[in-house]
Amino acid sequence: MNLPPTGQDRPEAAARPATVLAALAAAQFTVMLATSIVNVALPHIRAGIGLSDGGTTWVVNAYGLAFGALLLAGGRAADLLGRRRVLAGGLALFATASAAAGLATDSGVLIAARAVQGLGAAAIAPAALALAMGLAPSGAGRTKALGVWGAVSGAGAAGGVLLGGVLTQAWGWPWVFHAVAIGTALVLGAVLAFVPREGGQQAGRRAADGSDGRAGGRFDLLGTAAVTLALTCLVWGLTTARGAGWTDARVLGTLAASTVLLTVFAAIERRRPNALVPPRLFGTGRVAAGNLLMALLGSVWIALFFFLPLYQQQVLGESPLLTGAGQLPLAAANMLAATLAPQVTRRLGGGATATAALLTEAAGFLWLSRLDADGSYLADVLGPTVLIGLGLGVAFVQLTALAVDGVPPQDAGLAGGLVNTTRQVGGAVGLAALATLAGSVTAGATGGQGHLVALTAGYRAAFAVSAAVLVLAALLAPLLTCRRAGGRAAAAAPVPQGAR
Repeated sequence: MNLPPTGQDRPEAAARPATVLAALAAAQFTVMLATSIVNVALPHIRAGIGLSDGGTTWVVNAYGLAFGALLLAGGRAADLLGRRRVLAGGLALFATASAAAGLATDSGVLIAARAVQGLGAAAIAPAALALAMGLAPSGAGRTKALGVWGAVSGAGAAGGVLLGGVLTQAWGWPWVFHAVAIGTALVLGAVLAFVPREGGQQAGRRAADGSDGRAGGRFDLLGTAAVTLALTCLVWGLTTARGAGWTDARVLGTLAASTVLLTVFAAIERRRPNALVPPRLFGTGRVAAGNLLMALLGSVWIALFFFLPLYQQQVLGESPLLTGAGQLPLAAANMLAATLAPQVTRRLGGGATATAALLTEAAGFLWLSRLDADGSYLADVLGPTVLIGLGLGVAFVQLTALAVDGVPPQDAGLAGGLVNTTRQVGGAVGLAALATLAGSVTAGATGGQGHLVALTAGYRAAFAVSAAVLVLAALLAPLLTCRRAGGRAAAAAPVPQGAR
């Protein structure tokens, strides 16, 4: 991670690469924190603002919908307009929307603020990842940066549950959003202070062809509109299916519209020289493999942080604070594993590491599928969540590395947007399917068993299917990660800094 100074470095020489990476990682942590911080607070938000069942669901869905649908557009905007500029703008928008959510006294204002939060996150995540990948060329430096990225991502998701519980119990649900607003403002200050402008330390390191890594051409408005509408329909249909059922006319209609729009998007992209997702993105490295496996990982990852707090509160009867504290071992295991991921990869190789990590995580979910309605945190939750954290930390690092492997510098922001999109959309698909499954199993068990037993049966079914999905991903990993000759050549080329 130590880079030699250049003549262009001197105006911002105080910003060491480790400091820059810390500021960027804090931005990623903020995005992941906002994904899960409201989960524990939802019952209090519902009572405090008078939300219906559907409105309560959309406090979560509005954020995920905007985030997932706009990530590709955010990644391309970062490549075209400058990654530092887009990152700073996204953080400013995110902080403002978070403050508005905390001040909301009306359900419509709260849900709208959550959607604007998602818009800001769609700018932050790909821009921050592209800047982080530009800090070091392919090799040990990049792997170390990815280890940090994996650690803060998992810690943000688990830490959101903890912080949400602490703030809700101590000061009330509005502070869930106020704390995010304050934290985001601090991160924005760090980005402005330490992440160099174009022409500074990072941007000063040029590509082999003399370019600065910025994408040429104009923004693909038609392709962006098509894919954004397609992803909006997809995520909306899947999240609505959790409450309305898979046969609901609105669900079927939006999913059909998504299919049509994705087909239109593919046709548009084949004919446009400034395509939003250019074919060259998949021509080198193992981008497609990394994104497919990340989608499978995301489908169970996001669902874990939805079901686990529900089991702890509804079945075990834990308070919000205790539920949040129960996520600490998972977060610690995730951070440790992500930190050690580079060493594991050097010993086992990329494909074997991904397979082992996914199987480790699958074992944890299989253990969770044996939850008991009369269980306890120590007997039923602690052990499997530590196992899941270990597997998740390594898997996230390895699959993110695959998804950006060999990507041309001018497409780094788009690649970051794509891998975040697949994780987010995979999470929406997984959560919708698993929530529907859990609800069906619970409904079927309620007649002859107690309510808590029926709830537990639904959670057990969701965790068992999650384990099966991860086993499938583990079986696919060695097949999909075999590097082609073209990908090897591309991956060997150093990636310039490209900071904006």
